[in-house]
Amino acid sequence: MHPLTHRRKGCQTLSFGNEYDVQDLLHALMRPWISDIRPEEFTPSYAGSSTRMDFLLPAHSLVIETKIVRDRAHAKRIGDELIIDIEHYCRHPKCRALWCVIYDPDCLITNAEGLRTDLQGRRPSKDGHVDVKLFVL
Repeated sequence: MHPLTHRRKGCQTLSFGNEYDVQDLLHALMRPWISDIRPEEFTPSYAGSSTRMDFLLPAHSLVIETKIVRDRAHAKRIGDELIIDIEHYCRHPKCRALWCVIYDPDCLITNAEGLRTDLQGRRPSKDGHVDVKLFVL
């Protein structure tokens, strides 16, 4: 994102102020290499509700979830949000891998490595397992 937010010679910069901005950039970057990208695919119902995944890449059995850290309070809740997301997503029959991409422009997550250590890894699901990777940018 740095080349787009810090442009040269007076060119207009792009801003990334919400999750949709981050999702749009990620979608544009994946499109040349991945033809079947399904944004906002619903998960099967779990605990009385279903959620929408940011991106499902069925050919790769991969789900990508994006988050943007809005403020200090949200930085403290992001782990809880991801725990809930992981439980929902691992019930989708096309999800064997989950990549959680967190954009933290103001470095408000105080222990990104601890968050990564706690959430990353192989999680059991009803059909096998889901491999979770966490990226804090």
